[in-house]
Amino acid sequence: MKFLSQDPAVKRLSLANPIHFLALGFGSGLAAKAPGTFGTLAAIPLYLLMAPLSLPIYLALTLVSIIAGIYICDKAAKDMQVHDHGAIVWDEVAGLLITFIAAPAGWIWLLVGFGLFRFFDIIKPWPIKWLDAKVDGGFGIMIDDVLAGVFALICLQGLAYFLA
Repeated sequence: MKFLSQDPAVKRLSLANPIHFLALGFGSGLAAKAPGTFGTLAAIPLYLLMAPLSLPIYLALTLVSIIAGIYICDKAAKDMQVHDHGAIVWDEVAGLLITFIAAPAGWIWLLVGFGLFRFFDIIKPWPIKWLDAKVDGGFGIMIDDVLAGVFALICLQGLAYFLA
């Protein structure tokens, strides 16, 4: 697998720095191709650790991932000197956690949720695309994936309601 290690912006980061490590999705954002997809894949083990938790605790931890993500993504972007570099994938981690709020158990739901989140993150329907283009900083990096997660959550819950 090729990595982005030759990218000058990525060279400004260190996996030894906890903020950079998280921003890079535990290193998954360093994939040369489809870092957002790899960042989303890296979120699955975190989700599986959180899935057995009560809904209030899951929601609290997801909220922490969003709020902390604003700082994490902003700091990494400033250190890289690039707004929303593809290697910054903590926003994908938080977005996937949103997608799986109160998700039904089972691998099929994991795959469907993953697919829905990636669909909305890539396609960026309104207002996601508008916010992605207009909002700067860590909040701007996070907001499109937070909304993609909300869109995917609504679809996943709708499918579960009618099919499960």
